[in-house]
Amino acid sequence: MTQAKDQKTDLESIEIDLLLEAIFRRYGYDFRSYARASIERRARMFLSTSDCSSLSEMIPKVIHDKDFFSRLVRYFSVSVTEMFRDPSVYCALREKVVPLLKTWPHIKIWLAGCATGEEVYSLAIVLKEEGLYDRATIYATDFSDDALEHAREGIYDPAKLQEATRNYQQAGGKRSFSEYYLARYDAAAMDAALRERVVFSGHNLAMDGVFGEMHLILCRNVLIYFNRDLQNRALHLFTDSLVHGGYLCLGTKETLQFTDVSHCYDAVDSKARIYKKGFCHEN
Repeated sequence: MTQAKDQKTDLESIEIDLLLEAIFRRYGYDFRSYARASIERRARMFLSTSDCSSLSEMIPKVIHDKDFFSRLVRYFSVSVTEMFRDPSVYCALREKVVPLLKTWPHIKIWLAGCATGEEVYSLAIVLKEEGLYDRATIYATDFSDDALEHAREGIYDPAKLQEATRNYQQAGGKRSFSEYYLARYDAAAMDAALRERVVFSGHNLAMDGVFGEMHLILCRNVLIYFNRDLQNRALHLFTDSLVHGGYLCLGTKETLQFTDVSHCYDAVDSKARIYKKGFCHEN
């Protein structure tokens, strides 16, 4: 029984390898260095909703059917987010980063892995309330076209926005959160003014290059889905994209500790995992 189970596991591993290779060679999306357990779980979730009986049966459909691939890639796109998620991180940005960002005449911010945009609008609100929004450009990127389209539209479930009020208040909000969106029936639209300084763009951390001369980079709850090699690739990308003295915010789930670039940064807030880029002296 154990031998048969091991053989099945080995076969499924081969199927996943071939599926990811097919996706990369056909469409250029590289999921081969994503955390294996997460990718396998999401592939099986999609399999259960498809008309395929096995992972290997999905491979020719991925190659020949773009609509099938589009449905599959939605499962690989991690979009678990909310407005002002982890309020303490936004408090730390307000108190320890924004005052120093104000010393630059214009700031460029990269929000990598923006998903469906909740974090983009949260950050825009903070910048508006701190008088910095009009001097900022926010580059919001994700590999998922569907997620980016959702983010551009800025339309969400009004019940979720009402629930976000407590997060906003705990994040140091200075107004009524309801002022930032218009709710009608079953949809709530974020204030269009919050998008005026935002550039939404496709970018794949597994494959694409530097997003240069940034003063602040936020990448939260993304690196946990990468293996160690891809984590280091992304962190090198962020380091090369930041100006000297720029800030990197990873949030509460990830850390620079034991990574290739840890020696390039000084900790600004250990709980929010906010770091300031210095000179990259070798350890």
